[in-house]
Amino acid sequence: MKIVCIVERQRRASIKRPPTPDAEDETDREPTIQEIINIKLIESGEKERLKELLRERLIECGWRDEMKALCRAHARKKGRNNVTVDDLVHVITPKGRASVPDSVKAELLQRIRSFLSSTAL
Repeated sequence: MKIVCIVERQRRASIKRPPTPDAEDETDREPTIQEIINIKLIESGEKERLKELLRERLIECGWRDEMKALCRAHARKKGRNNVTVDDLVHVITPKGRASVPDSVKAELLQRIRSFLSSTAL
């Protein structure tokens, strides 16, 4: 029985995840403005509509095809069998975020501002 407990403790310690916050800590703090806005966006269904709009705009401007090409080039360079999804995400994410057109960002920001002005927080 003692060996099982030691093995179980070692297995738990090997998992890389942040510690679980105490339940007391969660109840004492007030939600941030960002959390409140996120809840309102989800409850109203606006978050899904914004995500769909973003998808459409990124496809229209060719951003999605650019990211596909970058992924393929990276896979060719490293060898198909040597590339993981995590590796692709790590390499492509900074380039992808930096290459989103300003017009797409502006349109989304305007839609979020309109939502916030029509919603009483």
